[in-house]
Amino acid sequence: MSYSALAVLAVVAVLVVDLAVLRTRMVTRKVFWAAYAIILVFQLLMNGVLTGFSVVVYDPHAIWGPRIAYAPVEDLLFGFALVVLTLASWAAVNRRANTARRRGLDTRTRRSSTR
Repeated sequence: MSYSALAVLAVVAVLVVDLAVLRTRMVTRKVFWAAYAIILVFQLLMNGVLTGFSVVVYDPHAIWGPRIAYAPVEDLLFGFALVVLTLASWAAVNRRANTARRRGLDTRTRRSSTR
């Protein structure tokens, strides 16, 4: 499978996880897109440095070709998938912890009884 196909597959898989599995609907929130815009600036900056100074070199036949600030579009897709998966997972874990806390279950980490 090509780098481009994997990038698209990663985005589709993460959208399914966000919207259908974890049901956090992260990508439907304005606050997500505001935060993502900030992340994207730094992603483009770092990708620009790494690819602009040839620290990372891509085979032209392995990518679609279009670049933004030296970064192949596929890198932006992978970055998007990474950010969405991380934030959706974090939101889902926090939601479960808050639900347990409301039900009176102890969610604090306990010290191990082994020495």
